[in-house]
Formats: sequence, structure tokens, C-alpha cells
Amino acid sequence: MKECEKDSKENITLSISMTNGKCAVGENVGEECLKNNNVPVLSCEGACIRGEIARLAANYVSKHKNFKRGCHGELFTVPNSKIAQWILNAEKVVCIDGCFLKCHSRILENMIEPSKLFVFDALSHYNKYNNIFDIDGVPEVERKEVAENVAQWVLKSIEENKILTNNSSCCK
Repeated sequence: MKECEKDSKENITLSISMTNGKCAVGENVGEECLKNNNVPVLSCEGACIRGEIARLAANYVSKHKNFKRGCHGELFTVPNSKIAQWILNAEKVVCIDGCFLKCHSRILENMIEPSKLFVFDALSHYNKYNNIFDIDGVPEVERKEVAENVAQWVLKSIEENKILTNNSSCCK
């Protein structure tokens, strides 16, 4: 297994193989979102309950107003795709992290201007399931209720301009 490189700032550098491929649906969605000036919503993709709640919350947020779900896979690995162009050129990007590790926003902060990146730590809002990893450890109905609550918190925070950027500590 190869080790990741670290620079003098303690940043981790990963090497990703380039591809000439593009997702046809992603190209159409990216083009449409660029045209409509939609706000990309990205989330944690962790395998645990925290990641699942962040993902569900991002899906709920993306159904409101001018928000649309963004694909972090294309953003990170297909830099010439329309999805990547849309996210990188958006006036605002919302990231719902699953927990205090802020895995996604720590990556995004090196790609998107800090003033455009709005980060929400879902766990700091609902503060449950600290000893549960498995998604099925929380009943589906409860997962959805918690995620809807997180989504409402995110939407209200954005509407009221009570948003912490990625340079802030956990959202509360």
C-alpha cells in the first residue's frame, strides 16, 4: 500500500488516475445547473449512521428553492466535467458533513473559495448515535426524521444568514 504524501502544511496529497470518460447524465445536469445558477449541495459519504444522516439531509435540502445535489465523485476525479465546472463556479456551495471530522469540507476548502463554502456539521446539530456505526442501528423512520431536522436547520441557517464558513468551528 502506498503512503499519502504530506507537504509542509500537513496537507495530504492523493494521486488520482485521469479519465477521459464523462457521465452523460452528469453532463446534462451540470449544464442545466450552470445555466440556472443552482446551489450545489454536497455531503459526507461515510459508511456510518452519521454519513447516512448527512446524505439524507443533503437530499432533502436539494429539493428546496435553487438547491441541487452535487456529485463529489465527478468534482474530485473528473475535473473537466460539467458537474465539476458547475460546483467550482457556483456562487455558493453547501457541504453537510456527517461529523466533526469534516472530511468533505476539508477537501473542498482546497478547491472552493472560503467565502463561497458553507459547511454544516450535522452531528453537532442532532448530537445522537455517538456509539453507533451501522446505519441499521437506527430505525429508518428515525433516521429520516433526524435528517429532515438537519435539513430544516441548514435551510433556516442559510435563509437567516446564520452560516459558518469552513474556517469556523462546528456549527451550532
